[in-house]
Amino acid sequence: MAGGFVIAAPHSGSGKTTITLGLLRALRRAGHAVQSAKAGPDFIDPAFHSAATGGTCVNLDPWAMREDLILHLAAERDKLLVVEGMMGLFDGGADGRGSAADLAQMLGLPVVLVVDAARQSHSIAALVAGFRDHRDNLKMAGVILNKVGSSRHEMMLREALANIDMPVLGCVLRDDRLQQKSRHLGLVQAREHSDLEGFLDGAADVMNDSVDLHALLQLPRSMRGEVSTDVSSLPPLGQRISVARDDAFAFLYPHLLAGWRSLGAEIHFFSPLNNEVPQADCDAVYLPGGYPELHGAKLAENHEFKDGLKLAAGRGALVYGECGGYMVLGEALIDADGQGHQMAKLLPLITSFGKPKLHLGYRRATPLQALPFAPMGKVLMAHEFHYSTIVRQADSLALFSAQDARGEDLGPCGMVSGNVAGSYLHLIDQT
Repeated sequence: MAGGFVIAAPHSGSGKTTITLGLLRALRRAGHAVQSAKAGPDFIDPAFHSAATGGTCVNLDPWAMREDLILHLAAERDKLLVVEGMMGLFDGGADGRGSAADLAQMLGLPVVLVVDAARQSHSIAALVAGFRDHRDNLKMAGVILNKVGSSRHEMMLREALANIDMPVLGCVLRDDRLQQKSRHLGLVQAREHSDLEGFLDGAADVMNDSVDLHALLQLPRSMRGEVSTDVSSLPPLGQRISVARDDAFAFLYPHLLAGWRSLGAEIHFFSPLNNEVPQADCDAVYLPGGYPELHGAKLAENHEFKDGLKLAAGRGALVYGECGGYMVLGEALIDADGQGHQMAKLLPLITSFGKPKLHLGYRRATPLQALPFAPMGKVLMAHEFHYSTIVRQADSLALFSAQDARGEDLGPCGMVSGNVAGSYLHLIDQT
C-alpha cells in the first residue's frame, strides 16, 4: 500500500479542514494519486474532500466501525491515504474511545499536527510536546503552523519547536481567503459553495507556498496490510433502493451504498427538491439526513414527491427516513421562524426548530422491530446530531432502544408504522 498520514489538531477550530483541503488539491495538481478519508461521523467535510480530489472520500470511524471494516475502506492500493481527524487528536466519544489518535494507531499511520499559533509563541513547545508524548506508541511526524502573524512570529515558533526536536512541515500565515461560511451543523455544503473550485485552488496555492509537500511525501508510508476483501456494514434496505439525494438530503455514508451494491442491491437516486419520485419498481426508499428545514416550503409544495412516497409505501416498499428524512416522513416540520410546512404524513410525527436543542453523540441501537437493515439480535452503531425537537407524536411502535456511548439508557427512539420507519439516528455499522 502507498501508506499516508493523519492530519489532526489539538482542538476544533484549528484550521485542519482548510489545511487538508488545500493539501489534497495541491497533491492532486502535482499528479499524485490521493485517497482522502474523514475520521468520525461527518457528512460535510467529505463532500469538500471529494471536490478537492475528484474521488470519493470515505468515513473511517474507530468508535462506530468494526476494525476490519475500517481496514477494508482504507485499503486503496497505490494511493496516498490522507485522513482528516475530528475535534482534538485525543477526542472521541463520551467514553473516550474512537479518537483520531486511535485511528492513526489502528492504521499504523503517522500524525501531522495542525496548530493554531495565532495567540502564542514559545509556549507552543509545551503544547506540542504534550501531544507528542501523551502516548508512547503514537508517531507524530511534525507540525503545520497555522494563522501565523508575521515572519518574526514564525521565527519564534520555529525556534521553540527546534528545542523539542519537532519538525515544522509548514507555516501558514493568517489569510482571510481561507475562511469558510458556517451554519448550525458546521460548514455549508460543498454544492452550496458559490466558488468552490476557486476556493480549493486558492487553498492549494497557499499550501504550495507554505507547506513542504516533499517532506510530507517522504513521511513513513507503512500501513497495516491485513485487509479483508469481503466486508460490508449494514444489510441493504431492499434489492432495488431509491435514494433521495439533493441539497435537502445529502447526509449519507458512501460505505453504506458501496456495501449494499456489493451485496447485489441496485441503487437509484431521485431529487425531492426537483419534485422527483422513487423508482416505480423499487422495493425500498431511503431518505437520508440533510437540511430539509432550509427547504421546508419547497418540499411542502412538491406534491408529486410526497405522493410518490405514499404510492411506494402503499404497494409494500419499505420507506425509511434518517434524521432529516425522518422529519420529512412526519406530518409537519416547523422551521426556525415558526413556520409550519406540511410533510409526507407517513408517520404520526411533528418536529420543530422553534426552540433549538442540541442532541449529539454516539449511540448503540438495538432493533425493537425486525427490518431488513436492522436484524433482531444485532446492535447497530450510530450517531445523533440535530437541533430539532419532537413537539407531537402519536402512539406507535418504537424502532430502536438506544444507549449513549457510556452505556446509559436513552429509552426507545424512532417509530414504525406498517412498512414506514425512521429515527433521528444516522446508522453506521453493526456489531
